[in-house]
Amino acid sequence: MDFALAPELQALADEAREVGRTATQGRWHHEDSWIAQTDRTFAKELAARGWLGMTWPTEYGGHGRTALERFVVFEELITQGAPIAGSWFADRQMGPTLLQFGTDEQRSRWLPGIIAGETMWCIGMSEPDAGSDVASLRTMAVQEDPDDPDSDWIVNGQKIWNSGGAVAEWCYLIARTDPDAPKHKGLSEFIVDMNTPGVSVVPIRDMTDDEHFCEIYFDDVRVPAAHMVGELNGSFGQVMRQMEHERGGIDRLVSNKRLYLDCVEFLRAHDRLDDPLVRDDIARIETGYKIGRLLVLRETLQQAPRGFSAATKTFGTEFEIEVSEFCGRALGAAATLADDGPGRELSRRVSRNICYAPGYIIMGGTTQILRNILGDRVLGLPR
Repeated sequence: MDFALAPELQALADEAREVGRTATQGRWHHEDSWIAQTDRTFAKELAARGWLGMTWPTEYGGHGRTALERFVVFEELITQGAPIAGSWFADRQMGPTLLQFGTDEQRSRWLPGIIAGETMWCIGMSEPDAGSDVASLRTMAVQEDPDDPDSDWIVNGQKIWNSGGAVAEWCYLIARTDPDAPKHKGLSEFIVDMNTPGVSVVPIRDMTDDEHFCEIYFDDVRVPAAHMVGELNGSFGQVMRQMEHERGGIDRLVSNKRLYLDCVEFLRAHDRLDDPLVRDDIARIETGYKIGRLLVLRETLQQAPRGFSAATKTFGTEFEIEVSEFCGRALGAAATLADDGPGRELSRRVSRNICYAPGYIIMGGTTQILRNILGDRVLGLPR
């Protein structure tokens, strides 16, 4: 079969590659840029090019383009390490969720800011002791007057591992609204203004010195009733659909591909590409990228079974760890040294990615949980 892109798609991919390369100039690391690199100016550039809300209906301000067009744009941007975190979560997840479950009023209010690259969103899902188990969430939302459907909701609780919470204007929050219902049945979704009194954010500094993860505390935070998205106590099904957007995308495969490509060039410059062990490593990684890309394309074209994004993410993120380990082998001892030689920047990037890579198999659901999902919901295996 011929998997080559059509000429118009190849031209779009070439454009996105050049835009991504330009955007990384002056930045010392390019890995996991969709989560760790926030640049609001670049978000507006994406908007100006029509690359936000690409596939959304034109009646809501979207551009009505194909899923493949969006795929080739973000494959190149993320591969190059472009700083897209300022718009990625909203474009990948929040917009599609509002299109599927929101009201016309909600779409009219929040989609334009996303499409214009003017608003940044975070997702209030994980909690202490409830990372991958969404049904165990304990953050509570209680309606001020249960007899008045238009009264405010009062939110109390804590979220953790929140990406971009320190710089976001809006939080897409999942909270428990019926403590007496079965744990899968009592959750609802709200859009929370991060400037609301009672919202406080504490960045989490990780071992690579990044602070994109945060804790968010909600202390008697008022949320208007009109900010509830979808059905009361119906969030679990909505979240499962939302996770399909989060887990099956190209971001779960190419977060550190730029590092791999740069390490291959390093090996080439040092005449090491003839080493049979190196060639074996490269062949295995190139094969992995091709398999992973086909898995993501199945998700993109909606050809994968429901829930199969758990397999796509598991393959992609475990593969990203293999890529990180290859890069460490490529540089050898230099991967652990912050020397002052010409390879210093590449050494820093490799050492950082070796430390960061285990996070790939945790974010968005651990591989252990995802394998359980595959066995239970996709394969129908007995418990």
